Amino acid sequence: MTSGTNPARDSVTGGPAVVLVDPQLGENIGAAARAMLNCGLTDLRLVRPRDGWPNEKAVAASSGATAVLDAARVFDRVEDALADLTYVLATTARLRDQVKRILTPRGAAVEMRARWQAGERPGVMFGPERTGLVNDDIALADAVLSVPLNPSFCSLNLAQAVLLIGYEWFQTGDVPPDRAVHIGQSRPATKDELLNLFDRFEGELDAGGFFTADDKRPTMVRNLRNMFLRAEMTEQEVRTFHGVIAALTGRRKVHRRS
Repeated sequence: MTSGTNPARDSVTGGPAVVLVDPQLGENIGAAARAMLNCGLTDLRLVRPRDGWPNEKAVAASSGATAVLDAARVFDRVEDALADLTYVLATTARLRDQVKRILTPRGAAVEMRARWQAGERPGVMFGPERTGLVNDDIALADAVLSVPLNPSFCSLNLAQAVLLIGYEWFQTGDVPPDRAVHIGQSRPATKDELLNLFDRFEGELDAGGFFTADDKRPTMVRNLRNMFLRAEMTEQEVRTFHGVIAALTGRRKVHRRS
């Protein structure tokens, strides 16, 4: 459909952030922005766009979704783009030996809607058009989003993927959450808080000689991070674990058997 724009009608906006990592073409960013606005999504985050930003080709390809492009934020690091989010999905067709929950777009939309309504900040991360997300980026996500399509031909372009996931999100707008995501006084930890914990924990492991083989360190770090992410830690739990690290590495007490 090429028509359907009507500024006089109410706009339905709000929802998960869309994070494009290393997008290659301005046209693809513009088409993704158009797909976002079709589904009421407006929080676009770009990590190292190859052809720079702002981008005239993105504007031309957006077909009027300039509000999304004008508000887009650009980051040098994936970690910074995810910092304020509490729940992140990584889109990928292959999990690459990481232990993650795998959700379909429909299941992911229901999950994100429940978290959104509970006050969390979800987001979906998309990789470069040709290669997809790298292992270290996937390790930052809480779960993987995979689209079940024809096994012999399951490739989607960037805008198609954004539209498919955005559409499923939009369809959950009138569906009440079927469960409470978090119960208690402490809010879910943000990615920034978790990454600070990871950095400290991994630094102490380095100092203690835990990583004995340099070539195995990246895989071990990803596995450790995935363990923490599956726990869905709250802000209070992150602070508690910082205290655990301090107790183990600082104020050690000598216990002797009587």
